[in-house]
Amino acid sequence: MSAATRSRTPDRQCAEAVDLARAAAEEAAAPGVVGEHVSLVAEGDRVVTHFFECTELAYRGWRWAVTVARASRAKVVTLDETVLLPGPDALLAPEWVPWSERLRPGDLGPGDLLPTEAEDLRLEPGFTGEDAPPPNSVVAESVPSHDLAERVEAEDAELTDRRPVDATVGNGRGAIAALAEELGMRRARVLSRYGLHIAADRWEESHGAKTPMAQAAPAACVTCGFLVPMAGSLRQAFGVCANEFSPADGHVVSLTYGCGGHSEAAVMPKPPTPAPPVFDSMGTDEFLLHPVRDGGSVSPEPDGTEDLGHS
Repeated sequence: MSAATRSRTPDRQCAEAVDLARAAAEEAAAPGVVGEHVSLVAEGDRVVTHFFECTELAYRGWRWAVTVARASRAKVVTLDETVLLPGPDALLAPEWVPWSERLRPGDLGPGDLLPTEAEDLRLEPGFTGEDAPPPNSVVAESVPSHDLAERVEAEDAELTDRRPVDATVGNGRGAIAALAEELGMRRARVLSRYGLHIAADRWEESHGAKTPMAQAAPAACVTCGFLVPMAGSLRQAFGVCANEFSPADGHVVSLTYGCGGHSEAAVMPKPPTPAPPVFDSMGTDEFLLHPVRDGGSVSPEPDGTEDLGHS
């Protein structure tokens, strides 16, 4: 019932029925978990809810709510319902999140199945050969009668002689399907452009140029001999690390990533080191204590004596 329809003044007899409400709460709860009477709220005319503190440790902040009521012109208060409700500061469980949003990389274990939605934006329809019409159907290309006869004879010869498919004549659905299967194209769905982009962003974030390992590496993976190139358009930016001592072994790495296990780390050119200073210990430099006059004699001392260079 909304707050607008509640009575402002609770019914006196219902408000005084605290003992009745406590007895109902203790009957519904475990022994010793019903605490003090906290408050009461008028739910309507002659309908009052009493709140009692819940002392159970698992329900911190919760309250036992017991609703009592009294019929019109009746003097006896009766019990309506008893329920455990969270209070303003109650400890609540986190909001429920669907499993598809809770799933994180690494959560999938052995035996687990992860269904993919039919409208998954990461995938788009591939080629399976099922959409190609049979050679003799009305929607297929018109084939001259003599060519059709040659194809039939070729198919009969293939069944009897067990010749390879490429020896038969024509490009029927079977030949196209066999070629597509050999090239790895017979998949119901393949990665869409959006799927490629989010995968590239994820790999760049985990093994890209901005990681601390790449910042301290001597060189990038693009020049490393342990890099295994990828197929398709992703080979322009990513590869697979094949260095067992690298932290990225077996992972998809960006070409701008790097680590200390670079194949050329031992032969990397070092920065030039300046030559050590050379000291001349064979010769001596003349050093005078006083300046020499123009005539070549030594200047006299302030007391009138001449300094002859002897100590």
